[in-house]
Amino acid sequence: MALYDKTAHELHELLTTKKISAAELTGEVLARVDEVEDKIGAYLTITRDKATAQAKAVDDKINRGETIAPLEGIPCAIKDNICTKGIKTTCASKILENFVPPYDATAYKKLSDSILIGKTNLDEFAMGSSTENSAFHTTHNPHDLERVAGGSSGGSAAAVAGGEAIFSLGSDTGGSIRQPASFCGVIGFKPTYGRVSRYGLVAFASSLDQIGSFTHDVTDCALVLNAICGHDEMDSTSSAAPVPDFTKALVADVKGLKIGLPKEYFVKGIDPEIESAVRNVAKKYEELGAEIIELSLPHTEYAIATYYLIAPAEAATNLERYDGVSYGARVDGADVVEMMTNTRTEKFGAEVKRRIMIGNYALSAGYYDAYYLKALKVRTLIQKDFTDAFKKVDLILTPTTPNVSFKVGEMISDPLKMYLQDICTVPVNLAGLPGISIPCGFTKDKLPIGFQLIGKALDEATILKASFAYEVSC
Repeated sequence: MALYDKTAHELHELLTTKKISAAELTGEVLARVDEVEDKIGAYLTITRDKATAQAKAVDDKINRGETIAPLEGIPCAIKDNICTKGIKTTCASKILENFVPPYDATAYKKLSDSILIGKTNLDEFAMGSSTENSAFHTTHNPHDLERVAGGSSGGSAAAVAGGEAIFSLGSDTGGSIRQPASFCGVIGFKPTYGRVSRYGLVAFASSLDQIGSFTHDVTDCALVLNAICGHDEMDSTSSAAPVPDFTKALVADVKGLKIGLPKEYFVKGIDPEIESAVRNVAKKYEELGAEIIELSLPHTEYAIATYYLIAPAEAATNLERYDGVSYGARVDGADVVEMMTNTRTEKFGAEVKRRIMIGNYALSAGYYDAYYLKALKVRTLIQKDFTDAFKKVDLILTPTTPNVSFKVGEMISDPLKMYLQDICTVPVNLAGLPGISIPCGFTKDKLPIGFQLIGKALDEATILKASFAYEVSC
């Protein structure tokens, strides 16, 4: 097996026993990037010189007999809406095409001992489900280059699936980690809202955004969570709850665990192969000793409409700052108003403009109560559905996506159809809960299928326990 196909914990063992060097590992991953990147398009920026220098520093440390952290010296990729000091952070938008942040995001800073291979592609400002909304290029699925990698964190998912990074970070506002993880056949974890600091994550919808990870296995997922979770005084919304050692949850025992199967996630429109695969997962959990309980999350049908009022409203507010004045691109005009108009017209893509207009409409006088305020009330009902469900079960099992990866260009002209790709993941963000996507097989066309486990707030450990039990049983 090539080094780039190994897990982080396997590579850590090889590094600490000096069977490989960090330079050797980094060189092999960079060679893999050179081999496949022109086909996959996972990256927007490749930080070759930085990676090489970081690898040398890790090797020097090992040679001095010093201990290295579990992810130290491990090649990783960072979604290009997470700030990296001195390295371009574009959000895949022309308006930030040449923006270089003066500081690091907290989540990235906590991984500064890992080897940064580069910044990954995304839908512009994380608005999309296919990376086709990137201002620069579309990321292709390593399993089928004619298909999308998903979005908005498609580049981060494809980098791990394609061997261009050992693990990566993405952001998840309505499914942007779990959906591409499912499409690309890797593990994608969205922690509880506030579990990971959002400081340095370029804001899309501030009450929904959360940084998470892509990995090859559950053990790596636990290691990344150990590194990035925790309270941050730079983010007032970050949780002050203690962070456990998530690797201690990696016990292959789910006896007595109650897992809910909500009927609303198995309705008409779900790919039959996906439904069959997820129901087989439920059977596997029963064989392992878990109890499967049918339940209802009755307000699920309103989740997409609720999300696409709240998220665009927050996006419209967050994106007001891109006006050609303080930073980012500027297109000149006869006066300030024309300059701002020209800048936003030329430098924002179609999907970003669409969501800004939806958001401003929902927040406008005469419509605020009818749309935005009502959406907030429905969000509370969706949260209550989960609260009630978790009085009966420990976890909830669903498909991650209603369909497998679709072909490039197949949905880009139908925004509503694209929005419905997030139907299984959006409710989790509205409720602020943790969720994971785990690979559970392939379709007859050899496309990956993923299932989703949803947990109680701040109970990432139970999700990891159940995920690990499934992984080792397969």
